Amino acid sequence: RYKLLGQFLWGLIVGLAVTFSPEYAGVQSYTTMPFFKNLMINFGIFYVPMVILLIAGTSNAVNLTDGLDGLAIGLVGIAALSFAGMSYVTGRVDFSRYLSIFYFKGAGELTVYCAALIGAAMGFLWFNSFPASVFMGDTGALALGGALGTMAVLLKKEIILLLVGGVFWAENISVILQVASYKWRGGKRIFKMAPLHHHFELLGWPEEKIVVRFWIVGILLALLSLGTFKIR
Repeated sequence: RYKLLGQFLWGLIVGLAVTFSPEYAGVQSYTTMPFFKNLMINFGIFYVPMVILLIAGTSNAVNLTDGLDGLAIGLVGIAALSFAGMSYVTGRVDFSRYLSIFYFKGAGELTVYCAALIGAAMGFLWFNSFPASVFMGDTGALALGGALGTMAVLLKKEIILLLVGGVFWAENISVILQVASYKWRGGKRIFKMAPLHHHFELLGWPEEKIVVRFWIVGILLALLSLGTFKIR
């Protein structure tokens, strides 16, 4: 509960910062929809609660994914690369106008942050790849998930985060479904074990193969998320 309290508090800070920041005047409670050029969702008074849930959910999703050597940090680096591209075009007047997306002055600064995150992920992966000699733990996973959620909120790409971090959310949902099934279906399980990567382990997949295949899915989702800027 202390972890959740911290996540909710950070989500509240980010949500209020966006709501009252002059940079987001007129679009504070809006978010863009992928695959649609002029469709936006206005969360209204529910925007801050949505931000809180998004950041807390992403933070925990990355933490749940951190179960195999190199899995979580590799996917974080892939997601950060996607957000680097998004933040760059969002901070450029010409590109944002051409792509019909929100323009936010200074959003390009997040590109620098994403680049630093990518570099840190690569450096960490050097030692965290199988067999790992350095481990992330809750401290790293929760913070990195919170960072991805925060970037999505600052760029008004909250919905696209569900696509960019599709593997994270699949891991998260697998746990929710497993617990719900066990509780409400008299001990029956959907997966052999949750989170999802452990299910494939029990199917006999080698750890390295699971990690690489999840990375491949993450790369495909990242490319699809960037493709949504033109496929609309």
